[in-house]
Amino acid sequence: MNRRSFLKTAARAAAGGLAFPCLVGSSVLGSAGTVAPSNRIVMGCIGVGGQGTYNLKAFLGAVEQVWYVANAPKLSKSSVQVVAVCDVDTKHRTRAGDIVNKRYNNRDCATYNDFRELLARDDIDAVTVCTPDHWHGVISIAAAKAGKDIYCEKPLTNTIAEGRAVCEAVKRYGRILQTGSHERSNDSVRFAAELVRNGYIGKLQTIRVNMPVEHGILPPQPVMPVPKGFDYDMWLGHTPWVAYTRKRCHGSFRYILDYSGGEMTDRGAHILDLAQLSNDADSSGPVELSGRGRRPENSLFDTFYKFQFECQYANGVRLLGVSKTPRGIKFEGADGWIFVHIHGGRLEAEPKSLLREQIGPNEITLGRTASHHENFLNSVRSRTQPFAPAEVGQRTGTICHLINIAMLTGKKLAWDPRREQITNDDEANRMLARPMRSPWHL
Repeated sequence: MNRRSFLKTAARAAAGGLAFPCLVGSSVLGSAGTVAPSNRIVMGCIGVGGQGTYNLKAFLGAVEQVWYVANAPKLSKSSVQVVAVCDVDTKHRTRAGDIVNKRYNNRDCATYNDFRELLARDDIDAVTVCTPDHWHGVISIAAAKAGKDIYCEKPLTNTIAEGRAVCEAVKRYGRILQTGSHERSNDSVRFAAELVRNGYIGKLQTIRVNMPVEHGILPPQPVMPVPKGFDYDMWLGHTPWVAYTRKRCHGSFRYILDYSGGEMTDRGAHILDLAQLSNDADSSGPVELSGRGRRPENSLFDTFYKFQFECQYANGVRLLGVSKTPRGIKFEGADGWIFVHIHGGRLEAEPKSLLREQIGPNEITLGRTASHHENFLNSVRSRTQPFAPAEVGQRTGTICHLINIAMLTGKKLAWDPRREQITNDDEANRMLARPMRSPWHL
C-alpha cells in the first residue's frame, strides 16, 4: 500500500463510520524499522541521465551523499518507493529501471518515453525533473497541474518567464518544489551564511565569485543519424528543430544557449544561490547588472567561456564575478571575510577565529538538514517550504539569465525585482522569454 492509497482508504473508512476492531501489521503502523504507508512517498523520475540517475539513487537510499554534505546519511530505503522512470533515451530509462528493480528485487518499475504518461498515474506523489534545462519549466508546470510535488534540478528553468510560470503553477496547485541547489543544504555553507547575516564580518560590502569554465571550444559537428532508441524530436521539445549531432545532447547540451546557459547556469547557479542566501535576498535580487565575455566562434557551443560581471543590490552590496579558480564565493565585510569552496563547502576566513564562532540563540539561524533530498521529503510530508523552493530557484536563476543577457547585449541592465522586468532596454527585456516550437507551450 502506497501513501496515496493509504490516505484514500483512511478517508473512506472515516466517512463510512467504521467502528469494528481492525488488526493491522506492524509495517502499516511504521514500527519494526519500517515507514508507515502514510509517510512513504511514491516517486517517479523524469530524466535519468547522469544527474538524474544520481538523484534516483539518492532517493532510493542507494548512495551516500557526502560529496556535498559532509557525513550525510543514506535515506531510509523504505521512506520512498520509486515506481516509474522516464527518459527519451531507451538506454537511460532501461538502465534506470534496472537500478530500481535491483533495489526492490522485482521487475515492477514502469518505464516511459513521454513524461505525460508518467504524470497521468494517480499513485505517484512526487517526481524528479532532471532533464536538460530547456525542459524544466514545461515538465514542472505539468507536474504541478497533475498534483505532484517536484524535485527539479537547477537552474529552475531556462528563461526568466518560464521560472515565473513555474512559481505560479506551484502556488496555484499547492505543490512542494525543491530546486536542486544542494550546496545551500551543506552545514558549513549555512554556518557561513549565518556568520554573514549576523554581522560577524561587519557590514557586508562585496561578494566575489570565482567561476572557472572547463569546456573547450568544439568545432562545428557533422550531421549524424539519430541513434536507435533515442527520441530526438522529443528531446528538442519546444526549441528550434536542428539536425542531430551527438555532442548537442546529453552532458554537453549545457554549452548551447537554446538548451542551457553554460557555466553561468551550471555551477554558477550553485554559487550565485549562496550569494542570495547570505545577502538575505532569496525573495529579491540585484537592481543593476552588467558583464562582458567571450563566446566560441565557429563552434557548436555558444555559451560564454571567459567573462566578468558585476551586480549591484539595493542594500549597497556589490557582487563581482570572474571566470577563474578556485571555484567559490567570498564574502567581504568591514571586519573580515569568509570564502566558501564549491563543491564541498570548505571554509576559509580572516580572521580565522570566525570559523570557531557559535551562533547564539537570539541570532539569525537558518536550520540544518541531513541532505537536500531529505529536506525535500520532509517538506512533502509536512507541507512546509524546503530550503530551495520555487521562488528561491527563480530568483537565483534570474541572476544567471540576466548576466547572460547583459553579456549578449553588451548593455548595463536596470532590473526591477518586484516586477521582474528590465526597465531600461526593450530589446533586452524581450529576452526574458523565448518562443516555443509547436505544440509545446507553458
